[in-house]
Amino acid sequence: MMRMTETVKQLLIINIIFYIGSNYVGDVAYKLFALYYPENSNFRIWQPLTSMFMHAQMPNLMHIVFNMFALVSFGSALEHFWGAKKFIFFYISCGLGAALLHTGFNYFEYHQALEALQNAHVSQGDVMALLQEGKYNNSIAELVPVSTLEQLYFSYNIPSLGASGAIYGLLTAFAFMFPMAELGIMFIPIPIKAKYFVPGLLAVDLILGFKGSSIFGSGGTGIAHFAHVGGAVTGFIMMWYWKRNQFNKNRWN
Repeated sequence: MMRMTETVKQLLIINIIFYIGSNYVGDVAYKLFALYYPENSNFRIWQPLTSMFMHAQMPNLMHIVFNMFALVSFGSALEHFWGAKKFIFFYISCGLGAALLHTGFNYFEYHQALEALQNAHVSQGDVMALLQEGKYNNSIAELVPVSTLEQLYFSYNIPSLGASGAIYGLLTAFAFMFPMAELGIMFIPIPIKAKYFVPGLLAVDLILGFKGSSIFGSGGTGIAHFAHVGGAVTGFIMMWYWKRNQFNKNRWN
């Protein structure tokens, strides 16, 4: 593994501080810094940025461990070639791109579900009870599918958090720069070239993203798959643009 670079080290420290601090403070920190749907009263303008430094609460350690492992592994290689300024610009941009696509997909799902309830003549009071408390009566379930109720509640109430969107941008950049690099993956005994690994990973995220998540017991993943896709797409666009315009390290330092 390449020696950890300075900006990657600083990002690692910031993420760890956020993780320890948010677990110490509790729900207040998550309401302030995780990314909520813009029409939710918990939404704040800074959340698209701060959410990329937040991770799942204890005892879930794997969320931050895997993200930080990927940050150190792939980020150090990229910063080594790009320099600090270009790297941090790329990292933050991918994180914001992830937040943008995730929020856009949430907006689509929320209003699609809301329109379905309105067309079924579900009262505003029942809609608000579902949004605020996650409660609905059997008569509503007879009018619209339960999956639509899940879609409305999940899109509106469940915040997004984590560095995964920015990490997917790094993965995309790594595959763009080192397509033949062989990556070892847990549970798979043979290494896979980066040019196959990253597109395969994105394909899985797209499938799972369109399949959907559930909070009412249908077995959803609880993972913001479209945030992953958003980070990767942002990373790809930036890499394509830089290559086309022949950006290099000297233009950033």
